[in-house]
Amino acid sequence: MSTLHTADEKFPDALLRSTVNFILTTQNEDGSIPWFTNGKTDPWNHTEAAMGLSIGGEHRAAANAYEWLAKQQLDDGSWWAHYEKTTPIKGDRRETNFIAYVATGIWHHYLITGDQLFLERFFPMVERAINFVLGYQAPTGEIYWAINEDGSPREDALITACSSIFKSLECAIHIANTLEKDSFAWAFARQRLKNTLHYHPECFDRTWESKARYSMDWFYPILTGVIHGQEATARLEKRWQEFVEKDLGCRCVSDEPWVTVAESCELCMALLTTGDKERAATIYNWLHQFKDNDGGYWTGYVFPDQAIWPEEKTTWTAGAILLAADALTDHTDASRLFKTCASLDVDADVAQAQD
Repeated sequence: MSTLHTADEKFPDALLRSTVNFILTTQNEDGSIPWFTNGKTDPWNHTEAAMGLSIGGEHRAAANAYEWLAKQQLDDGSWWAHYEKTTPIKGDRRETNFIAYVATGIWHHYLITGDQLFLERFFPMVERAINFVLGYQAPTGEIYWAINEDGSPREDALITACSSIFKSLECAIHIANTLEKDSFAWAFARQRLKNTLHYHPECFDRTWESKARYSMDWFYPILTGVIHGQEATARLEKRWQEFVEKDLGCRCVSDEPWVTVAESCELCMALLTTGDKERAATIYNWLHQFKDNDGGYWTGYVFPDQAIWPEEKTTWTAGAILLAADALTDHTDASRLFKTCASLDVDADVAQAQD
């Protein structure tokens, strides 16, 4: 089996062409990309899979995925949390990080294709989505995790979700700047969010049990650029033994014997932000034991039982595999998207005047 023995090898096309095809053949005719055939579709994971298509050179299919999102977008700029084709199956809430993530997907596709018309076509969708999300930024800077059907917020926030939104805001600002649109309000909101993620942990997990046992809370602030440099390296080292299972991957939850492929891929990219290419490539190589004959990757593995669980291969897991491979090999012009983070900070005096 083809693997990445060092971080400097070329993109393993022989290994991953079938993974691109796995996403492509699962995509519905209307452009939606469900978790698996006849499964549900949600905006975040749909976008993750679409990015895999862009990396694989399936640009028309990726564009069709974004067209599906444009057609499903509600008048207020949001999407429901889950769909069965075009029918919401959880029409009682909208999740803010799901909604913001479209900006990451649109910018990612543009970086690969350089298609200015594509960027112009989808900017209104991105603008409405980001403005909807920022309408639910709390006075203390965090962004509420979900919105009820009547428009009222569920007033709590998640570190992982807000970190994802932080990255999506970076991408939205890049889109706006490329098209010479005003992005000051987005940059100001992003700066406030970063400050809260850094210095106000009390603003998260206020109404439920702490999510600190989840690996994403550990590495997502690094993956998305909230934390970087020596602070990021120290954060990874502090809980490495809790989350990383040798020869298998990254646990989803520290106290459960279950590794998941997507989280492992995201950890690889978080490591790359700190320059740790060797460990990123090592973890990535572990994951190919979970690849099936059709190119899909099993979602997770319970190691005491030596059992695949759940018994499903998801398109967003395949998307994560492709994103990590791209980041490791600099295969496309989007390969640095999750390895670097632009500051984009607004002038402090101007920001204070707006506060």
